[in-house]
Amino acid sequence: MGYSMSGAMEYLSSLLSHLSSLLWGWPMIILLLGTHIFLTIRLRCPQRYLWTAIKLSIRKDKGSKGDVSQFGALATALAATIGTGNIVGVATAVALGGPGAVLWCWLTGLFGISTKYAEGLLAVKYREKTPEGRMLGGPMYALEKGLGWKGMAILFAIFTAIASFGIGNTVQANAIATLTFETYDISPYITGIVIMLLTGAVVLGGIKSIARVCTMLVPFMAFFYVIGCIVILFMNGTYVWPALKLICESAFSPQAAGGGFVGGTVMMAARYGIARGLFSNESGMGSAPIVASAAQTRNPVRQALVSSSGTFWDTVVICALTGLVIVSSIIAYPDISYENGATLTKLAFSKIPYIGAPLLTFGLLTFAFSTILGWELYGERAVEYLGNLKKKENKTKYQPKNIYRVLYILAIFFGAVMNLTVVWNLADCMNALMAIPNLLSLLFLSGILVKETREYLWKNQLDKDMG
Repeated sequence: MGYSMSGAMEYLSSLLSHLSSLLWGWPMIILLLGTHIFLTIRLRCPQRYLWTAIKLSIRKDKGSKGDVSQFGALATALAATIGTGNIVGVATAVALGGPGAVLWCWLTGLFGISTKYAEGLLAVKYREKTPEGRMLGGPMYALEKGLGWKGMAILFAIFTAIASFGIGNTVQANAIATLTFETYDISPYITGIVIMLLTGAVVLGGIKSIARVCTMLVPFMAFFYVIGCIVILFMNGTYVWPALKLICESAFSPQAAGGGFVGGTVMMAARYGIARGLFSNESGMGSAPIVASAAQTRNPVRQALVSSSGTFWDTVVICALTGLVIVSSIIAYPDISYENGATLTKLAFSKIPYIGAPLLTFGLLTFAFSTILGWELYGERAVEYLGNLKKKENKTKYQPKNIYRVLYILAIFFGAVMNLTVVWNLADCMNALMAIPNLLSLLFLSGILVKETREYLWKNQLDKDMG
């Protein structure tokens, strides 16, 4: 029975790996980066308004309609994005695609700021208000209301609901369980149960409860993680510049990387770098707009700018620091093994005397836990869209979203004890399947994006209320 189960897991892992390779081939890379670059040009480089976006993110838009503050929406989106993609994901990209994957991950984030801006704009533009007064929105609403593509909207919602169990749930639980077991010898079963209980205590309070917890967690956890990265880079000071050169050269060169790395092709570096970049910042995937639609904002462009700042913090800053830490550490300490992403990150941080391993474990724990909370909201809203609950007065305890909550919490336990390869490959597949309909909506609704941006941003009317 054990052998049969092991064989089935190996077969599933192989199947998902092949599917992931197919989905993340050149067509997806061209579609994703092409959309990033197209929107950057069409929207006149929204990246240049980054400082304005950061200032807006910490202000309250008083008197505006919505469920949570702009910062609350941003914090929840960041909670869902700043997770194992930043820590284990970047290390996995380096292990599988070589150091050049770090540059591709960073470029995905830099150009992805425009895409995140566009997603946030459409989320507010096409959001709906329920009879109970809640705001619902996201790519499924933009697809249905903006383009009339209801079938595509349904597919996106289905992919989002499934993806929440991968990228937002089992991947995070698995990463936490792996590190706590290797660091403190705590059984993955115990870890899984503890995370289940903590998650259940928060998600039962709905979006306001999730946003409240994320608003407290995100600044705190990001600060300590960044400090840890800076300390390691200081310790690896002699190797930081060689690491930068190696990252840039390896991104476009198929030759062996050296310094303890296995040489990979440009395609491998691009594939894993872009996949992990998307996994980390989710620009183009369509998940963050779901919570952006609930923000208290006076017009779509204000929230679009706030949303775009999330990609900057997530990838342009945190993922870049992680990538430098990983590559410089492997050059500095050739004894570090690069075969497993979680182990690689742990070994790099263990070079900080006494507090390195605990700091990483704490960072991963808080990052991953907050991601679990954020993605529960995404999946729940997708299920709510599919169940069309906004038009029904179904008050029974068997509402689809309640069933989803129970299944989501239970999945945490199974994720904690699952095989990491299966989890990562499943996450990559779901990321791609979510991204395709969302990216198409952004391209086909680019005219609306330009119109709204011209009205509020280019005419310098950010304080204007939407009609």
